Amino acid sequence: MNRKKALLGIGALVCAAAVLLAVYLAFRPQAQQGEKTITVEVIVGDETTATHTIVTEEEYLRGALDQENMVSGEEGPYGLFLTMVDGVTADDTKQEWWCVTKGGAQVDTAVDATPIADGDRYELTLKTGW
Repeated sequence: MNRKKALLGIGALVCAAAVLLAVYLAFRPQAQQGEKTITVEVIVGDETTATHTIVTEEEYLRGALDQENMVSGEEGPYGLFLTMVDGVTADDTKQEWWCVTKGGAQVDTAVDATPIADGDRYELTLKTGW
């Protein structure tokens, strides 16, 4: 009897995981194909140090940034963790890190998984403090 309950519980968990995966795949942000122009501002402290207009056929932000040789970082389980943007390196000993925003709102995905569309505007801001 306990074995049957355990199997039913495992089956229910597998079904729930499948449903959640299907919902994610159906509603995740979609990348736009073809040529697009995006703007990327690099902000250090309280001032914009550079504004880049990027024309690209890449579908994700990382591809566009790599195309311009603007960033480097460490590969992690969620994608690229930015450590350097536009020649400015975040100093881990000072708790510095790069924050990615789109139109002022923080992006919830790594640059690898952030789809881009024509006319998008991104900000890469050097922040201090965890």
